[in-house]
Formats: sequence, structure tokens, C-alpha cells
Amino acid sequence: MPANHSATAPDAAHALNDPAKFLRDLFHTAVDAVSAARCLPAFLPPPAATGRTIVIGAGKGAAAMAKAVEERWPGKLEGLVVTRYGHGVACRDIEVVEASHPVPDDAGRQAAARMLAMVQGLSENDLVLCLISGGGSALLAMPAPGITLAQKQAINKALLKSGANISEINCVRKHLSAIKGGRLALACAPARVVTLLISDVPGDDPGVIASGPTLPDPTTCAEAQAILDKYGIAVDDSVRSHLSSGAGESPKPGDARFARNATHVIATAQHALAAAADFARAAGVTPYILSDDMEGESRDVALVHAAMARQVALHGQPFARPCLILSGGETTVTVRGKGRGGRNAEFLLSFAAAVNGMAGIFALACDTDGIDGSEDNAGALYLPDSMARATQQGLRARDMLANNDGYGFFSALGDLIVTGPTRTNVNDFRAILIL
Repeated sequence: MPANHSATAPDAAHALNDPAKFLRDLFHTAVDAVSAARCLPAFLPPPAATGRTIVIGAGKGAAAMAKAVEERWPGKLEGLVVTRYGHGVACRDIEVVEASHPVPDDAGRQAAARMLAMVQGLSENDLVLCLISGGGSALLAMPAPGITLAQKQAINKALLKSGANISEINCVRKHLSAIKGGRLALACAPARVVTLLISDVPGDDPGVIASGPTLPDPTTCAEAQAILDKYGIAVDDSVRSHLSSGAGESPKPGDARFARNATHVIATAQHALAAAADFARAAGVTPYILSDDMEGESRDVALVHAAMARQVALHGQPFARPCLILSGGETTVTVRGKGRGGRNAEFLLSFAAAVNGMAGIFALACDTDGIDGSEDNAGALYLPDSMARATQQGLRARDMLANNDGYGFFSALGDLIVTGPTRTNVNDFRAILIL
């Protein structure tokens, strides 16, 4: 990848006269480049010669991935995938179940139980095609024996508010689960498991994506407990005992039961950024990809981007204008206020306060799944007049940032980006245009 976007190049060039449209078109181009329909077909394995083919999966892109499989598969299929509410797609042979994200619910628990039952009793002649994308950790919710769904929900909520990064969160999830951390693949044995993944995690580690239900897990119960302690997350005695006793230990790398399986990461943040860079070049704007795996507090990451944008605007360093600064990854928000807003709105509000209306700087920050946190927007757009318009409405950016209310700020300006579910997910997409 990425795909060739030359057909859209004339529109991109014209849209430079309208920077807001250019940034919106840029985002749509990036998302299209990592769609299941575009990315998945090249990675399909051959059908099982004599056995059954069962499709299972979880994530915000799972239904779209299942649809892409059905449209290209030459033989019989059966199976079940679980996706977020509102992210379903009608499939012919593969059942699609919707459940809650980012906090799991009983619909996800029931889907996980059905999935495990579906892969029982398979033979070495059978093929299991597992379709995994971001969000699968919450959607594939099956607590380990002795752990309740309510306990997992409480721990999940606390981790999401704590500022823990996705690798830390998923480490804990793996060790409180009966299906994550490789356990789903073991349930499929001795059938061959081929896992296709759309990555939403910095570094694209397959074992971290959706907590690696079909991948061996190098992390330990002790690490999971250390993460809970690090962020001061109180847990019930039964959870602490589950971790300290080793009952929650996951299968490790080198386990022979994974030997016949295969794993392919089919779409990543880098693919989306590269497609956006191609689009910009066609418009006569030089792109610079800073990183595809940035982590850290959203407001702090924004300050670095803002400092770079000001340096370009004022001094032509380190890049000459016009240019486009791109980055991806997954930032975090330590929630202290009571406002609305995901990490992309938080990033952009911090960026807005730091840039403070400097001429020639435009920015967009969105989640590629179309959902910023748990809100109804993908992200938001910043324009040079955003702060002036906010002042006219009596909005104080720094006060709203302190209240974690990026959504409220950009909603009042009419600058939220609302796409609806994109049915893919390679996490954050940030673009800063400097003219």
C-alpha cells in the first residue's frame, strides 16, 4: 500500500483555495486507503482443501472485513463477528452482532461465548479466518472464571480515565479474559488459524491489537497487576487473587499450538498517512510525516505540534511553506474535568490555545474510526479565525481545556468533523496545513 489516489489529484489542487475542504478531503482519502474493501482481498488465504472455513472476528472494522471476505471468497463460509453498535454491515453467510464499546456489555459477552462454542471440535483440515480490528478488546468480552462482567466494566472505565496507554490497558484485559491473549486461537486448535488485522495501536504489534485473541502473549499477570498499581486502580480481592495466583496467565510465545497459524497486519496508520501525503503532493503541498505511532497526553502532544507549526510559519524552519505536517498514533487523556470530548478534540483545543490565531495555520485531528472517544464526531477542524470566533461567543479555550471540553468548544464553532462510523480503525490522524 498505499493505493493510487491520482484520480482525486485535480480536486485536491482546487481545494487548496479552500484549506478547510482540503483537510476534510485529505482525511477521507486517508480513511479510504485503510478500508477493508481496499486492503483485505490481497491477504485472503486459499480455502481449506477438505475442511470447513469458519470466519470469526471482533472490532469496529469486523463487519466491513467480513463483507469484504464474502465478496471475494470462492467457497462456502460460516461464522460470526462482533462490532460496535452502529458499525454493522449486512452479510450473507457471516452473522454480525453489535455490542458496546469502549465499555463492554452483555451482548459482547454472549457473542464471545458463542464464538468460542462455534470453534469447538474442529479438525486439522479446517480453516479459521479471524478478522480483528481496533475496539475488539471491549467487544469480545468474556471474563475469566471467577471474574464478573461488572468487575471488568469498572476496571475498564478506570483505565480509560487514568491516562494509561493502549498497551498497558490491553495487558490488563488479557489477564482478566477467557478469550483474549491467545486463548481464542487455542480454542480453535488443531484447526489452522489465519488472522487478518487492521492495526489501531502504536507500533502495530499484532499481540496488542484487540488484546491479541489469537496471538501468544509475552506479558504476565505480574505486569498487569503492576499497571493497576501504577494508576492507583482499586480492584476486588477476587481480581487481585486471580492475578497473583497465576490463574490469569496467558499462553506464551513458543507454544506449539500456534505453530500452524499465520498473522497478517493488512492496514496501519502508516498506510493512511502515506495516502494523505500522496494527496498533498498532487496538490502542490510538500508533506512531512512526523510519526505513525505518537503517544502521550493529547494536550502535550499538541504543544509540540503547535511549536513546530509556529516555527514554520514564522521562520520557514524546519520546513518551507506551503507544507503539511502529518502524524498518527494514539494519544491519551487523563480525565479531570466534566466536559465532553475525545482525545482528538482535546489535542486540537490545546493546539488552538497554543497557536492562538496565527495566520496561515490550519489543522484537523480525527479518529479514523469516525468516533472520537465515545462521542458522535470523528474529531474537529481548527482555522486561523477559530479563537476570534470563540471569543465572540464568550468561550475561553484554556478553561474548556481544563474541563476536558474540546467537543463543546468546536461544537459551538460548528467545526466538529462528523463522518459516522467508517468501519475501519487505524487510530488518530492529525494534519496541520501551513500556507
